[in-house]
Amino acid sequence: MDTKQTRRSLIKNIALGASALALKPASTLASYNLPLIESAKQLKLKGNINHSVSRWTFNYLSLDDLCKAVKDIGFNAIDLVGPKDWPTLQKHDIYSSMCYTAGDNNLYNGLDNPIYHEKLIQEYLEVIPIMAKAGYKNLICFSGKREGMDDETGMKNCQTALQKILPVAEKNGITMIMELLNSKIDHKDYMCNHVEWGATLCKMVGSENFKLLFDIYHMQIQEGDIIRNIRDYHQYIAHYHTGGIPGRHEINNSQELYYPAVMRAIVETGFKGYVAQEFVPTYPDKLDSLREAIKICDV
Repeated sequence: MDTKQTRRSLIKNIALGASALALKPASTLASYNLPLIESAKQLKLKGNINHSVSRWTFNYLSLDDLCKAVKDIGFNAIDLVGPKDWPTLQKHDIYSSMCYTAGDNNLYNGLDNPIYHEKLIQEYLEVIPIMAKAGYKNLICFSGKREGMDDETGMKNCQTALQKILPVAEKNGITMIMELLNSKIDHKDYMCNHVEWGATLCKMVGSENFKLLFDIYHMQIQEGDIIRNIRDYHQYIAHYHTGGIPGRHEINNSQELYYPAVMRAIVETGFKGYVAQEFVPTYPDKLDSLREAIKICDV
């Protein structure tokens, strides 16, 4: 089990890593098999990508320590934090770039099944005004499993639920964002598993306050053609997640996607939302993984 680092030991470890890398030849750094860590100072980010990180991937740290690490690296947003933890984010001046409700947020018991509608609608309607008061904008939702449903039925069921949520979301300036997940490997039977399915639902709903979370890891597994799909469907996408394929680990060249090209495609669409790192780190100092990922994606 990982032990929680103090801020002092964290900075010391990063500094030691930087010293070690300084002894490596440039060709070694260019391969980025090792963390691309220059120093313990904040990265000088270009400002084209709004960076974030998913809370659950660094849950070996307390939220306080993750907030400090995020600021030390040089960005100021964390994904997938619920209402009870928003005061901690606010204490550190960190933005909640993707919120969830105070409920169980079960991605399998989703909007495509009417038996869950009453509970889900109540949870969303309760959290939306609280989000608005806190100044947050994005609220995650899930389609749920197919359980024998065809695409059309699932879409209509999602539309029915969303039509009861969106008037309140629109009034409060909140965007409901449905995540695209792969059903091949990680989330068997999940319905919103193709970007075309999600885009069709967006068209049916017909609200600028309903969009998609394009998880690059999941969509590479499910259908590939990442850059073309980003270009073709960007108007329906409000948020991105990363992850190395296969395995959902670091996004360096140990995996199959070249993330700088993907990020450039995102920037070229005029995207102004957040790109959140959502991989499970494997480096001895896990925060080296996060610093490296931010550097890779900062095009």
